[in-house]
Amino acid sequence: MIIQNGSPQISLDELTLFPFDDHSIPFQHGVELCLASREDRRNRTATSRTTIVVGLGEEEAPDSNNVVYYGSVHKVGDELWMWYLGQGSDEEWFQRVCLARSKDGYNWEKPHLGLVEYRGSRDNNLVDLSQGQIPIVACVVFHDPDDPDPSRRFKMAFESKKKYTALVAVAYSADGLVWRESPNNPVGSSFEMSGGTIFNGCYYLTGHDGSFPGPRRQFVTYVSYDFEHWSEAPCLGLPRGDRRFQDWGRNSGEQVHMGAGLWNRGNVIIGFYGQWHGHPSNDRELLTMDLGLAVSNDGLHYREPIPDYPIVSAAEDGVYDPPRGNAWVKFPALMQGQGFENVGDETLFWYAPWPEVRSDGVRVASWHRDRLGYFQAFLKGESRPDRGYHCVSAPVDLEGRAARVLVNVDGISEYSHVSVEVLDEQFNPLVGYTKDVFIGPRASGLRQPVQWRDRDLIEPVDGRVRIRASIEGIRPEDVRLYAIYLETA
Repeated sequence: MIIQNGSPQISLDELTLFPFDDHSIPFQHGVELCLASREDRRNRTATSRTTIVVGLGEEEAPDSNNVVYYGSVHKVGDELWMWYLGQGSDEEWFQRVCLARSKDGYNWEKPHLGLVEYRGSRDNNLVDLSQGQIPIVACVVFHDPDDPDPSRRFKMAFESKKKYTALVAVAYSADGLVWRESPNNPVGSSFEMSGGTIFNGCYYLTGHDGSFPGPRRQFVTYVSYDFEHWSEAPCLGLPRGDRRFQDWGRNSGEQVHMGAGLWNRGNVIIGFYGQWHGHPSNDRELLTMDLGLAVSNDGLHYREPIPDYPIVSAAEDGVYDPPRGNAWVKFPALMQGQGFENVGDETLFWYAPWPEVRSDGVRVASWHRDRLGYFQAFLKGESRPDRGYHCVSAPVDLEGRAARVLVNVDGISEYSHVSVEVLDEQFNPLVGYTKDVFIGPRASGLRQPVQWRDRDLIEPVDGRVRIRASIEGIRPEDVRLYAIYLETA
C-alpha cells in the first residue's frame, strides 16, 4: 500500500493512521484532537515518583554514579536491548557505553559481558567501544538486520568531545557488543544528537545545533546513505522560539534540546523532543524541560499536533529535588534518548532526568498500545449535524491487493459506536463498503477488525481509496478513536 500523505512513495504492508497525523487524516468535521500524557499504571500513584527501571550500579561498577540515557533501545530477537551511558566513580567526567537487556521493558538486567576492564575487573556490562578508553557524550544505535554485510548490522553514531571535538563519529558491530570505529572518523558535523531512524533507504540523525537564526538550540537532521558520508548542511526540522532576533541569550526562550527520539511507523515518524523552557533571565538554573510530541511524514520537517503540549511532563515525574544534588538546574527537566516499542498491549518510551549529573536512572513512560492521542466528538463546535462527526484519510493505493481495516477505539456501547466506510479518491462511497452495510466492531479494543455485511476485506479496486470513520450514537462524546490500521491481507 502507498499513501499519498506527502511522504516518500514507499510500499508498505501496514499503514497506521493516527489522529495527530493530519497529513494521513487531513479531512475532519466535528472532531477534536486530544493528546494523552503518559501513564505509568504499574509503577506509580498519582503523587509518587516514576519507578526507575535501569538504576545505578554497585560501588565499583562503571555506572555507579550516574545512568545517562543518551542512548537507544532496540528489539533484538525476543529481547529489548538498551545502550546507555554510565558514569563511574572516576575523578573526571568520563561516560562509557553500557548495555542492559529486558523481556518486558520494565525489568532490566545488566549482563556480565567480560569485554572491557574497569577498575581491574571485566565483570561488568560495558560494551567494547575502543575498550572504554574514550569518554562518550551521546550515542545513537541503529539496528539494521537487513544490511548484507553482517559486520555492519549494528551501527552507532556517537559524540566524543575529547577525541573528536564533538564531531559525529561512527562505529559498526556484528553483535551490538564489540564495536569497530570507522577509519574515516570523524565523519560528520558537530551537533548534539539523541535520535535516529532508517527511512526509505537513508539514515536520519537528529539533534540540536545553532546554525540557523534564532534560539541557540534548534531541531535539526543530518542524513546519510552509507553511514559514512553525512550531509554537510542540516535540515531545520521544528522551529521553536522567536526567530526574528539574533541577540538571544544562550539559555533563554523556547528551544529544542537534543532533537528527538524517533519512532518510524512507516507512513509517519513520531518524535519526542526536548521541550526547553528557558527563563527570560538567561539563568540556566531556572529552566524547565518537558518532552513534547512532533510528527513528520518525510523524516525532515516536523510539526506539533498541539503546540507546546508536554507528552511527558517533567513536573509529573516528581523530580523537583535533584536525586543526587547539583547546582546546574533547580527545577524539573528531562532528557530523551532513542527508544519506542510496542510490547504486548502497551506502548513504552524510555527517558531520564537532565542534566547528566542528576541522572540516577532510566524511567519508562507507558500508554495503552498506540493510544498517544485520539479524536472525540466536538459537541461545542459549529459543525453541521447532517455531516456528523467524522474524518477522512488521504488517498491510499492498495497496489492491486486486498486489505483489512482495524480500529483502535474506546467507548463503544449500545449508545455510541464508530462506523467505517471506504470511498474512492473523489470521496464517492464504494458499493459494499457503505454505512448501511457496516457491521462492526461493536466493542472497544486495541485492534478491532472492521466488517461489512458481505465482506471483511477491501477487495482490490481500480484507483485509490480513502477511509472514512464516523463517531455516532446518542452519546458520541463517549467514543475515543485512537488509530485506524490498514494491513495487506
